[in-house]
Amino acid sequence: MGKNLFIAEKPSVAREFANALKYNMRSKDGYLESEEAIVTWCVGHLVTMSYPEVYDEKFRRWSFDTLPFLPTEFKYEVIESAKKQYTIVSSLLNRPDVTTIYVCTDSGREGEYIYRLVEQMSGVQDKERKRVWIDSQTEEEILRGIREAKDLSAYDNLGNAAYLRAKEDYLMGINFSRALTLKYGNTVKGYLKRDRAVISVGRVMTCVLGMIVNREREIRSFTKTPFYRVIGNFKLQEKPFTAEWRAVEGSKYYNSPALYKENGFKKKEDAERLIAELTAEPAGPVTVTGIEKKKENKNAPLLYNLAELQNDCSKYFKISPDETLRIVQELYEKKLVTYPRTDARVLSTAVAKEIHKNLNGLMKYEPAVSYLQEIVSFGSHKGLAKTRYVNDKQITDHYAIIPTGQGIGALKSVSALSAKVYDVIVKRFLSIFYPAAVYQKVSITTKVKEESFFSNFKVLAEAGYLKVVNEENQSQEKSADQKMFERVNALKKGMVFPVSAFEIKEGKTSPPKRYNSGSLILAMENAGQLIEDEDLRAQIKGSGIGTSATRGEILKKLFHIKYLSLNKKTQIVTPTLLGEMIYDVVEHSIRSLLNPELTASWEKGLTYVADGDITPEEYMQKLDHFIVSRTMGVKGLNNQGQLRECYDRSAKFYKKK
Repeated sequence: MGKNLFIAEKPSVAREFANALKYNMRSKDGYLESEEAIVTWCVGHLVTMSYPEVYDEKFRRWSFDTLPFLPTEFKYEVIESAKKQYTIVSSLLNRPDVTTIYVCTDSGREGEYIYRLVEQMSGVQDKERKRVWIDSQTEEEILRGIREAKDLSAYDNLGNAAYLRAKEDYLMGINFSRALTLKYGNTVKGYLKRDRAVISVGRVMTCVLGMIVNREREIRSFTKTPFYRVIGNFKLQEKPFTAEWRAVEGSKYYNSPALYKENGFKKKEDAERLIAELTAEPAGPVTVTGIEKKKENKNAPLLYNLAELQNDCSKYFKISPDETLRIVQELYEKKLVTYPRTDARVLSTAVAKEIHKNLNGLMKYEPAVSYLQEIVSFGSHKGLAKTRYVNDKQITDHYAIIPTGQGIGALKSVSALSAKVYDVIVKRFLSIFYPAAVYQKVSITTKVKEESFFSNFKVLAEAGYLKVVNEENQSQEKSADQKMFERVNALKKGMVFPVSAFEIKEGKTSPPKRYNSGSLILAMENAGQLIEDEDLRAQIKGSGIGTSATRGEILKKLFHIKYLSLNKKTQIVTPTLLGEMIYDVVEHSIRSLLNPELTASWEKGLTYVADGDITPEEYMQKLDHFIVSRTMGVKGLNNQGQLRECYDRSAKFYKKK
C-alpha cells in the first residue's frame, strides 16, 4: 500500500500536521516519516521566476532595444537559499512509494502558488493530489481538512489566478522600472547628486505611493479658514451648561452671506454684532422651545479581519502592520487564533454552530472568565447564527480572526506585546455575545429673542458590549454628568432660565489628516472610496489594493527603498523627496499606475479567473496589451526637462541634510 505525503508551507505547520496524524513519526533531514505517511515542508517560496538574462544574455543590459520584455513561455528556477529543502521535497514528491499528495500549504492564493511551483519544477506525474483547506491549526480542524480534502484540480482556477498575479507583477515591474529608469533615471540621479537611481515601480506599491503623496500635497495646499461661533453660557438650577447658536429658519442671519456654515461667521465683527443684539435691552431669558429624547443602540463592531486588526494595533500599541501580521501569524501557529490573512469580518454558519467549543476553551484564559459566565447567563451564543456576525456570502477563503479556545498554555511562551494582541482579539470576539450599548440622548432647543441655540446631552444607560472592550474602545463622545443629565431630562417646553453670558469661540478648518500605518492599511483595503466608477468600486470592495497577506509587506518595501518615511513613535507615514520625485516621474509617463482604478480592474480580472469566468489566456492578452502600449508610450516621451520644475516644487519642503 502506497504512502501519503503531506506538504506544509513551513516546518512549524508540518509539526502540527504530524502531531494531529498521531503516527509514530521519525525525524529525517527535511521531513518526518512513519510506516503510513511522510510529512515535509517548504520554507515559504522554494521556486521563483527567472530574471530576464536567463532567457537571453542580451537582456542583462537595460536598453529600450529589448523592451517591452514579454516571454511567450515563462522560466522558473529554484531559489538559491532554498535549494537543499527543494531537493528534499522534490525527491519525496517523486518517490515511487508515494501515491497520494496532500497539499497543506496556506489556504489561499499564495499558498496555492507556492506548492504548484514546486510540483511544476519537480515534474510530478501519476499521483493523486488532494487539497487540504483549513481555518486554524487545531488538531480537530487539521483532521477535518484532511478528511474533506478535495482533488487539487478543484483549485485549478485559483492556481491560474496565482500564476497570473505573479506574471503581472513581474512584467509590470521589469518593463516599467527599466523604461522609466532609462528615460528619467539620469534626471533623478543628477537632481539628488547620487551615483545611481533606479526607478522602482509596481502595480500596487506605486498606487500606494500615489495615495501618500496626494495626501501630503493636499495638506500643503490647504488654507486654514477661521470661523467664529457664538456660544451661550446658560444656568439651569444654578448649574452651568452651554448651547451653540445656529442660523436656522427664523433667525435674522438665516442664509446670510456673512455665515461660515450655519453655526459660525466668517468675520469676528459679525459674531460680536450678534452678541450685542442678544444682550441689548430688553435682554430676554432663555426659553425652551424644543425637546427631543431618544435611545440610541450601538452594537458591538464586526469581528477582526487582518486590516482592522492592523489598524487597531497601530493605534493601541504603535506597531507597524508588518509587525501585527508577524504577531498574529505566531498566535495562529501556536493554535491560539484562526487563520490571520483574511478579509472577512464575519463567521460562517458552520462555525457558528460549533462556537460553544471556542467559548468553553476560553474558560482557561483567566481574563475572559467573568465575561464568559455572563455570556452563559445571556444564552446569546445559541442564537449567533441569526446575527449580523454570521454571513456565508461575505466569506471567500476564510472567516474572521477569532480565538480558537485552544493552546492557552502557549501564551506563557509569547512576548508581552503578543499577549496584548491576543487579548484584543479575544475581547472583540467576546463582545459580539453581549447586548448593544444603550445611550440616552436629549437634544434641547432654546431661544433668546429670535435666535436659536442648541445643546445635546448623552449618557450611557446600559454598557452592553462596552463592558468588554471599553479599555480599548475609549469612546470619542463625552457623556454628560449624570446629575446634569437628570436636570436636563426634566425640562419642559416653555420653561425659562437665565443667561450668564455669551462668548465667541474661534475655530479653524482642518486639513486632511496624514495616514498612519494602520489607517493606510484600511485605506488600501477600502480603496473603493477613491474610485468614482461604481462597478469598479463594487469590485475592489472585496480585495482593495493588494491583499490582506501582502499589504504590510508592500509598505515595508516602500520604507526600505526610501520612497516613504515612517515615524516609529506615531506610526505617521509621509513621502520622502525621492518618493515625490518618483511620483512626478510616473504622473508624467504612466499616470494610470497611480490610480486605484488600475489595481481595481486587474484585481477584478484575477477574481474572474479564480471564479472561472474568464480564461488565463484572455487575462494575459489584456496584460500584454497594457505592457506594450505603456512601454512604447514612455519610449516616445521627451519631457525630462519639464520635471525639474516639479522636483523644485517638492524640494523646498525638505531640509537639506
